[in-house]
Amino acid sequence: MSAAWKENEPHAAEFSTKARTLAALAPRLQSARVLPLIYFGAPDWRAGHAAMLARVEAAVGAGPWAVRSSAAGEDHERGSLAGHYVSVLGVAGGAALENAIAEVVRSFGEQADPADEVLVQPMLDGVRLSGVAFSRDPATGSSYRVINYSLGSDTTAVTGGADRTRTFVAAKGAQAAPADMRRVVGLIEELEALLPGHALDIEFAFAGPDDGLYLLQARRLLLRGSPLAEESHRALLARVADKVRTAQAPHPFLHGRSTVFGVMPDWNPAEVIGIRPRPLALSLYRDLVTDAIWAYQRNNYGYRNLRSFPLLVHFAGQPYIDVRLSFNSFIPRDIEGALADRLVDYYVDRLISAPTLHDKVEFEIVFSCYTLDLPERLAVLADAGFDQQARSQIADSLRQLTNRIIDQKNGLWRVDEGKLSVLSQRRDQILGSGLDAVARIYWLLEDCKRYGTLPFAGLARAGFIAVQMLRSLVSTGVFSQDDYDRFMTGLNTVSSQLSRDLDDMDRTGFLTRYGHLRPGTYEILSPRYDEAPAEYFGPRRARGKAREAREPFALSLPQMRSIARMLAEHGLSSDVLGLVDFLQAGIELREYAKFLFTRNLSDAMSLFRDWGEGFGFTAESLSYANINCVRELYSGADDPRTVLARSIEEGQARYGETRALWLPPLITGPDDVWSFHLPESEPNFVTQLSATGPVAGPEERDRLDGAIVFIPSADPGFDWLFSHPIAGLVTAYGGVNSHMAIRANELGLPAVIGAGEALFMAWRGAHRIHVDCAGRRVEVLS
Repeated sequence: MSAAWKENEPHAAEFSTKARTLAALAPRLQSARVLPLIYFGAPDWRAGHAAMLARVEAAVGAGPWAVRSSAAGEDHERGSLAGHYVSVLGVAGGAALENAIAEVVRSFGEQADPADEVLVQPMLDGVRLSGVAFSRDPATGSSYRVINYSLGSDTTAVTGGADRTRTFVAAKGAQAAPADMRRVVGLIEELEALLPGHALDIEFAFAGPDDGLYLLQARRLLLRGSPLAEESHRALLARVADKVRTAQAPHPFLHGRSTVFGVMPDWNPAEVIGIRPRPLALSLYRDLVTDAIWAYQRNNYGYRNLRSFPLLVHFAGQPYIDVRLSFNSFIPRDIEGALADRLVDYYVDRLISAPTLHDKVEFEIVFSCYTLDLPERLAVLADAGFDQQARSQIADSLRQLTNRIIDQKNGLWRVDEGKLSVLSQRRDQILGSGLDAVARIYWLLEDCKRYGTLPFAGLARAGFIAVQMLRSLVSTGVFSQDDYDRFMTGLNTVSSQLSRDLDDMDRTGFLTRYGHLRPGTYEILSPRYDEAPAEYFGPRRARGKAREAREPFALSLPQMRSIARMLAEHGLSSDVLGLVDFLQAGIELREYAKFLFTRNLSDAMSLFRDWGEGFGFTAESLSYANINCVRELYSGADDPRTVLARSIEEGQARYGETRALWLPPLITGPDDVWSFHLPESEPNFVTQLSATGPVAGPEERDRLDGAIVFIPSADPGFDWLFSHPIAGLVTAYGGVNSHMAIRANELGLPAVIGAGEALFMAWRGAHRIHVDCAGRRVEVLS
């Protein structure tokens, strides 16, 4: 027998080619099995096909077979070359086997390495579950077991990018796990003992009448960077779990027995700053919105007074919304005591039972305003034990609150609208003053809160109410879905004006008006439009979708009569035209307010960057600073460089922990910190249209035309994408009322908003997909 011909011959347990590694592990494994195998070199095959075929059948049976490459360059410590060579599965019959082996040998090329081998094994029957598992987080190297798997007989579903796969994540040493996952983790631990000193990437399957666990492949997992030490990582997780445990205790000033934490409810940080923001972005968002402004606005609009409660908590720098606090803030302030307690507990329990609604809490879980279908919607509370008196009290409180907001003459949204002009006037005064850099940054941000994010929060609340009212017109039969779509496409938001101005204005004028925008509104490393116009817009293009003729929206006489009757029946203080004015203004002004306050923010960030660079710090370094250092320097006489350097150093240490941590999007208890399934979200499909195209990211500027573009969030800074004729849009995070949802509706662009991390990663890895918004599905084509 030649050295190139081996049949399950024992080897030392060490990494070699795919075939030799499996052969070495086969007699040693206790937690899993390796299928019978035979492997041989290309020269042996060329020396005699017939003899080789007979040996294959003698070694591994009569088929069907899996014929795979086991090349010298595969699974190497410098790279895996996964998918580089041919594999042929389900091979049946002698002629088919000969053709399959020949195909694999040809894939080695004319200059094949003499050590390149062909691996043949029997196909595995009765596969129930299969997938790929890593002994460490492949992105960061952190001490996590990451298991991607699918149910069913297709053992290539995960590696092939199928969209119905699941991901289980467990910190090393975590105890809680489903039975199947525990067995895979046990296999990983045994392989770590047999192949010490390496991070592992394995393929596995459960199959057969005895539901055996089979090892299909084992190779090195290539890691980049220096991961957090295992002891430090475990201590970090323990600290986060303790914080979750203590935060879930009853609070004397909050209704509800406990809480959960989510990245998307309410002010959805995952959409705005991402799930692992740098310290500067996180500190800016907290300062401008979630530490205090959010609560002032809610209380101003008639909800409970929760001032001094920070809405956003962070676990080692990863931002989460305290959901109990959020749900308290949606209760009208005249609802107290037991009813408020019951409502908050009902909302929290509902979210735990339906976690895919975490980006739709205001539309699917919480009752935060009065709508024309509210009495019907409140009927679900009857099943939870709320009697008619309680439901009527909730409806009456929400009616009064909503009337104060939408009133035609004195509505609260009109007060907030008036504050926006003050912001622009004061910004010009600040920038034109002789104040030093620290003072200008300080006052730009202070004004941003008082005259920017505070009225924006109010107008965003009006926008939410407007969209909910529109949806209630559909649910009550006054509007069709087509009416709703035509209303949305008829809006004149800042973003639609941007698209028109991009066509009509010269580049200098366009950048004067819109140059402050940037993808990643709070991210200092993201260039503004006016800092990299060619990167975003390229050459002038023909007019796009925003300029296409659209059928205008207009109320019919029967619709006007129905709305007038319903407004009177429900006791809402608005006439038909006043309501339509509110519906339009509520959505348009939300976008306009965001456009204005982000100018203050963007200017402050640019000043901060220029000021920091004067002390020798790069923008990269400054992204680790905490914006509170500006407040400290404005009100004190400390050395600026020392204060800034200290803030950066602390931020860099914190961000190392932020990157090392992997948490689920919804944390329901301390155990979720240690292990969890990455949940599939229920995506928001925008428009009733469909699109087919190649997958592209925003960085792939030369591939955007006709592509379905994947972006992490629904940030308005990505509006530049619409200067390209893209076919569709998918975001990982974003709600049904987010900026990009409204923008896609305006443009009549098929979009999937808030796909969630699991689906986003699965679809992003495809080459070509089909998006069917009416059918609410995404199909991976290749």
